[in-house]
Amino acid sequence: MLLILQRDEHFLFKDMSEINIVDAPPGTEGPGYFATSLDKVIGLARSNSLWPLPFATSCCGIEFMATMGSHYDLGRFGAERLSFSPRQADVLMVMGTIAKKMAPVLKQVYIQMAEPRWVMAVGACASSGGIFDTYSVLQGIDEVIPVDVYVPGCPPRPEAILDGFQRIQDLVKNESGRRRNSEYYKNLLGQYGIK
Repeated sequence: MLLILQRDEHFLFKDMSEINIVDAPPGTEGPGYFATSLDKVIGLARSNSLWPLPFATSCCGIEFMATMGSHYDLGRFGAERLSFSPRQADVLMVMGTIAKKMAPVLKQVYIQMAEPRWVMAVGACASSGGIFDTYSVLQGIDEVIPVDVYVPGCPPRPEAILDGFQRIQDLVKNESGRRRNSEYYKNLLGQYGIK
């Protein structure tokens, strides 16, 4: 017998036929086993254990701090551990204004990250330079490194940052394990002068 409590009401199920079970992901299953592709298993594991590296220079960094707080809690999406070492990070989260003098530093941090790596441009300044259309401000980080997800806003609310992180998780979950070795990816990095 199975007893389920729900808001002061008792539901009694006498057999398992009354319980709805969600459908399994695409794969082959039988009594006692389930088989799927290795890419799907690795994608699922990677997407729920990402280690972000926050590269915060301005007010978007304050919104990111709120995102890590208890009310929004980025940790419930598998990103509990922030990595401040590029060699141990999976996701580079660039937040705030990036000056042109900072561009080589940002590129060096990206190069030091191990593959596979993803980049999220958080806020208007990281995405397009924002309100700072001046000679000293980089007009979007996609001028120096490839970007996977753009989060709009000035500054974006924590909900928008969470949504952007979930888009990164979707990319990670559905990415083929061989995509990073493809000619397209090598050409993309070559456009930025990264080997």
